[in-house]
Amino acid sequence: MPNIEHPAYPADALLQLESLVPCRESQVSMLLSIFGERQQFSFPSIFIYGHTSSGKTYVMQTLLTTLQLPHVFVNCVEYFTSRLLLEEILIQLQSCSSETEQTSHVPCDNFNDFVRLFKQAVASQELQDQTLYIVLDRAEQLREMEANILPAFLRLQELTDRNVTVVLLSEIVWEPFRPSTGCFEPFTLYFPDYSIGHLQKILSQNHPPVYSADFYAAYINILLGVFYMVCRDLKELQHLAVLNFSKYCEPVVSGEANERDTRKLWKNIEPHLKKAMQTVYLREISSSQWERLQREDGEPGQLKGLSAHTHVELPYYSKFLLIAAYLASYNPVRTDKRFFLKHHGKIRKTNFMKKHEKTSNHLLGPKPFPLDRLLAILYSIVDNRVAPTANIFSQITSLVTLQLLTMVGHNDQLDGPRYKCTVSLDFIRAIAR
Repeated sequence: MPNIEHPAYPADALLQLESLVPCRESQVSMLLSIFGERQQFSFPSIFIYGHTSSGKTYVMQTLLTTLQLPHVFVNCVEYFTSRLLLEEILIQLQSCSSETEQTSHVPCDNFNDFVRLFKQAVASQELQDQTLYIVLDRAEQLREMEANILPAFLRLQELTDRNVTVVLLSEIVWEPFRPSTGCFEPFTLYFPDYSIGHLQKILSQNHPPVYSADFYAAYINILLGVFYMVCRDLKELQHLAVLNFSKYCEPVVSGEANERDTRKLWKNIEPHLKKAMQTVYLREISSSQWERLQREDGEPGQLKGLSAHTHVELPYYSKFLLIAAYLASYNPVRTDKRFFLKHHGKIRKTNFMKKHEKTSNHLLGPKPFPLDRLLAILYSIVDNRVAPTANIFSQITSLVTLQLLTMVGHNDQLDGPRYKCTVSLDFIRAIAR
């Protein structure tokens, strides 16, 4: 029994739509109920929000294209000014109407001109008989435009007296959009993140015809078992699945194992998935380079390009600041006197070693430290005398911008800012050399 049903649309189109948008049937059914029949007036504006890669853009494009509903689809990042945005909508409207002749480019300087030109563009009988949908992707960019753009789009149906619905797609919630003076409230619809079961179902649909569906589903299960805790982006997981599948099939191709021998297949793919873990979300090398490195079967430390962030070039004092920050994050405060003072006096070594052996600080993660402690360690590890100038403080800010340090709390705290060092021990070793 189909999950998507609506009396106004043909059953075969709905079945095709259901096969194209897996795990989003409830959201599509909600949208169809809001849209109603083609000639009916729909809700004036709809606000769809959800995290990145939750299917908002894909579902809207697939829904409008499959059911052949007249629509305009504009990315607000690409058309980043109000004039570019309004003119692009009018250009696409001309191509939607078969009766409208292709005219020369008409400039649109403000929303009053847009309303007038919009009425002319939808004057054809074809666009008057059914709802026209204007979809604005990455709609959070509208907040950077003139103050009247967003409220006007929300009431475009009222301003033009035409059967039009504006759909806003965004990664943030509606509250930051609402102007202080108030505006027409859109119908809000939330797209939740895909669960691990949804990701398993979606990724398993792309199995190569050479191998069975169960074999590819087992591979996807292994892939999600490794990457699901650190990456839930569907596009990134699709990229990883395509990139590492050839390595997973090697024992089957060579005849060393069959498709059901999951233990051998896992042992073969495990080290390569660990290498791929280092480059999640990073496109430091191309897919062909990655496949070539897999064939060469090099160690993770030998992979050039996979750890390009460990070879970053920093100014002279920024390197010492980063080393000092690492020491401050992973060394207890009580050890500073022992490590960084020449004449520190006697320290009860036995008690210190017993406490130190209980838990490694690298397992506990970096601890926050104040700015004065960072500077004190810096002065002790630099050979020559360093003056606390604006140059030093600006380099600390640059390290925070590069995400090598993280600020804990706020700048306006009375006791001063606190920081954490976010780099690994290998990174610090490379800089210290």
